[in-house]
Amino acid sequence: MQVYGVNELRKMFLEFFESKGHLKLNSFSLVPHNDNSLLLINSGMAPLKPYFTGQEIPPRNRVTTCQKCIRTGDIENVGKTARHGTFFEMLGNFSFGDYFKHEAIAWSWEFLTEVVGLDPNRLYPSVYENDDEAFEIWNKEIGIAPENIFRFGKKDNFWEHGAGPCGPCSEIYYDRGEKYGCGEPGCTVGCECDRYIEVWNNVFTQFNGDGNGNYTELENKNIDTGMGLERLATVVQDVTSIFDVDTMKAIRDKVCELAHTEYQVDTKKDVSIRKITDHIRSVTFMASDGVIPSNEGRGYVFRRLLRGAARHGRLLGIEGNFMAELAKVVIRESKDGYPELEEKKEYIIKLLNIEEDKFNKTIDQGLNILAEMEKELEKSNKKILAGEDVFKLYDTYGFPIDLTKEILEEKGSTVDEKGFREAMEVQRVTARSARGTTLLCYQRWTSCGFRYYNDQRC
Repeated sequence: MQVYGVNELRKMFLEFFESKGHLKLNSFSLVPHNDNSLLLINSGMAPLKPYFTGQEIPPRNRVTTCQKCIRTGDIENVGKTARHGTFFEMLGNFSFGDYFKHEAIAWSWEFLTEVVGLDPNRLYPSVYENDDEAFEIWNKEIGIAPENIFRFGKKDNFWEHGAGPCGPCSEIYYDRGEKYGCGEPGCTVGCECDRYIEVWNNVFTQFNGDGNGNYTELENKNIDTGMGLERLATVVQDVTSIFDVDTMKAIRDKVCELAHTEYQVDTKKDVSIRKITDHIRSVTFMASDGVIPSNEGRGYVFRRLLRGAARHGRLLGIEGNFMAELAKVVIRESKDGYPELEEKKEYIIKLLNIEEDKFNKTIDQGLNILAEMEKELEKSNKKILAGEDVFKLYDTYGFPIDLTKEILEEKGSTVDEKGFREAMEVQRVTARSARGTTLLCYQRWTSCGFRYYNDQRC
């Protein structure tokens, strides 16, 4: 099998589906458009929801994209494992009432085996347990032996999200070999180890669900295919994890260079290296899409990721600002697929430097205060830091609650999240009251020419 880089694989996928009559669309912004249900785009189909629901007419009934995505559900595990990440690219081919199972399955097999060159004997499809149609296509049309087609239940092979369009899935797994396995006698497709890795997911949107387990056939059936680009690159390049594929390895190597260290020598350092490598990709792409750091919403996600990475840089011994240097590597490695990174390079660098500067001014003092708080916890034999203390670190020293939580969890403690929220609410009430006083003063000042504060003339 020939080894392809991430940028090559992206291009190969999009060109393949263009050859099948698909319209190639550029990645949509990470900021959802007219969709309040999402903080950030988290899947390839998310920006296309209006086409699937019929709210909007698609530019063509066949579309292909490589969509930039961010998921933060497993953010606490990023770095601790080699499989979790926040930013990823999702390759997709979509049909809006056009082709269905026969074409989707045939093209997925053609791309993986004939274009990319994966060994067909190491590929294993799965189908929803009741989807006999998909089973027959894999068996009779593609030629997969029945014992190599796996039937899984709703949890694994049926896509639905509340009421609305939904349907069964057919995934394709690649056997990476015994060296990635768990060694258990029954290890096969569906095992939790890293041997059999899912590289493709065909979603057959053929039903409308009422949310209570009742389904009716859709008149216009759709195809929603998703394939993680970094995951495909992991298989093609035969590397251990997403952190070893070419574009991410370039960032990882730069982190090691700045920290004067090596990867896979020290387990603790590896966590920091992976965390920084992942987070800098996220904030660089977020900045290019106009997200700015703040204390709420997607701006909070930005701030949390950047400040988390900055702290882990300190743990590695990196001095001064370094996020902008890493962002340059992200831009260099990904500008082929996302030219907006190069176009907005100056702005991205400036924004990251400003935010890192803000954090650097208070991080040492905040870490010292937190260390004192930890000592007090230890003295009193407690494991939960009071909400007021967590809020103090947040409000005075710029520590997002998740950063404080992460630092404490490394030492077996946690935070009082309820108490933190209560302290936040007290601050909001106080701020609203202060705004009212300021407005009253301003009104009196403009009407009589004197400035008042708390009803006193100054």
